[in-house]
Amino acid sequence: MRILVDQLDATPRTLLLEASRAWLDAHLGAEEEDLSPGFEEPLEIRLEAHCIAEAVFLEGQASGSFSLACGRCLTRYRAPIREHFRLALEPAGTRVPADPEGARVLAKEGMILCDELESGWYQGSEIHLDRFIQELVALAVPVQPVCREECRGLCPHCGVDRNQQSCECAELRPESPFAALASLRSALAGARPTGGNER
Repeated sequence: MRILVDQLDATPRTLLLEASRAWLDAHLGAEEEDLSPGFEEPLEIRLEAHCIAEAVFLEGQASGSFSLACGRCLTRYRAPIREHFRLALEPAGTRVPADPEGARVLAKEGMILCDELESGWYQGSEIHLDRFIQELVALAVPVQPVCREECRGLCPHCGVDRNQQSCECAELRPESPFAALASLRSALAGARPTGGNER
């Protein structure tokens, strides 16, 4: 996925790009297949691009869907992606990133992003967006995916899916974080003298 800088001017130009399922699986697949996001359709990237002086501005949305493994019951479910983005790129000119990896990325892909993913540098006449789209979609994947809010998850003892059936396992309640303070209070109360006031 690339943008040709020479074809941009001050008038916003609408571009429609597509990340295929093969591209998504190759760039965003996890090492553990069961936990990896599954992409059932291509990801559509619709954006408007324009150039003011030498700065390039991109704004748009990545949309599609992926399947995720629920963090409670491990069932896979479908989740939509609707990620809006805005990116401002300045010409790198003679500037070179301090780290060798950044310099290599800028030379190879024509663009390097800043930490906040909303700005960066570019050089040359082609800007490759693969790394940016990869970061954008990776940030859209929830850290703790849940198929639905009321999901009861798996029983921690026998492993049965509690959304499908019940089990006879006892429900263990975690000890209160204040239990240690309560025992300390009891110990202090027991250590107090029982006699009258000492002078």
